[in-house]
Amino acid sequence: MSKPHTHQTGHSHVHEHAGSGDGRSRKLLFALVLTFAMMIVEVVGGLWSGSLALLADAGHMMVDALALLLAVVGASMATRPADARRSYGYGRMEVLVGFVNALSQFVLVGWIIYEAVLRLLHPGEILSGVMLVVAIVGLLVNALVLRTLHGHAHDDVNLAGASLHVLGDLLGSLAAVLAALAIRWFGWLWADPALSLLVSLLILGSAWRLLRLSAHILLEGVPDGLDSAEVMASLRDADASIRDIHHVHVWQLASGSRMATLHAELNEPADSVRALRAIKRVLLERFDIQHVTVQIDHDGCLDQVRDCVGHGHP
Repeated sequence: MSKPHTHQTGHSHVHEHAGSGDGRSRKLLFALVLTFAMMIVEVVGGLWSGSLALLADAGHMMVDALALLLAVVGASMATRPADARRSYGYGRMEVLVGFVNALSQFVLVGWIIYEAVLRLLHPGEILSGVMLVVAIVGLLVNALVLRTLHGHAHDDVNLAGASLHVLGDLLGSLAAVLAALAIRWFGWLWADPALSLLVSLLILGSAWRLLRLSAHILLEGVPDGLDSAEVMASLRDADASIRDIHHVHVWQLASGSRMATLHAELNEPADSVRALRAIKRVLLERFDIQHVTVQIDHDGCLDQVRDCVGHGHP
C-alpha cells in the first residue's frame, strides 16, 4: 500500500538583520546628520558664489537627506519581528527603500541636465574662491560619510542605495573642486555646468544598476549567481532516496536572504527525514539558501501535470 501524500518542511530562519541592524542604523543616522549639515553649507555657498556645481550637489544632498532618512527607517523596520499579517517580517523594507532611492536619482539627474544646459547657453559670474572652499569641505565630508557606509553596502540594498547617493555627492563635490580651479585659473565659466553634466551621467549608470537589482528582488527573481537548473540537478544527486526534484523556486526576501520551495519525489521505501536533511545540506552548503520549504511527493506530483512538466518533472 502506497504512503499518503505529505507536505513536510525543512527550513531554518530567514537571515536575521537584527544583529547588525543597530550598527547600520547608527551609521545611517551619522551619515544623515553630516549630509544635512553639508547640504545647508552648499546651498549658501552655491547661492553666494553662483555655482551650478555646488547647487547641483546641494540638490543631490537634499535628495540624499531624504534617502538616508528612509534608509534609517528601513534599517529599523527590517529588524522588526514577523507578525500575523507579515509572516516574513519587514526585511523587504530595505529593498523598497533602495528602489525608491534609485528612482529619485533619475529625477535629480534630469534637473541637473536642465540647469546645466541653461548655464552653458547663458553663463553667469561665479566666485571661484568661495566655490573652491565649499567644494573642498563637501569633498571631505562626503568621503567620510562614504567610508562609514561602504563597509556593508555590497550585501545590503538599503546601504547600497544610501552609498549610491553619497557617492554621487562625492563626485559632485569633486566636480565642483575641478570647476572652481578651472574658473579661477583659466576663466572657463563653462567648466561648472560641463562637469555637472559629467557627474549626472555617472550617477545615472549607478542608479540604473541599483534599480535593476532592487526590482529583480521585488519581482522575486532568481538571485544573481544561481541557476535553477543547477540547483535541481544538485538536489537530485543529494541522496539515493530522491527520485526527482521539480517545482523549484528560488528567490530573495531581502539582501542576503535566499529562500527556496520545491517538490521532492522519493523512491519506495523512502526515508523522508534523511532526504530532507540531504536537501537542506546541499542548499545551504552549495547555494547559501537557509530558508527552505520542501513538499514530499510519494505517489507523484498531485499538482496539475502541465505545471510539473514546466519545472523539470519528466
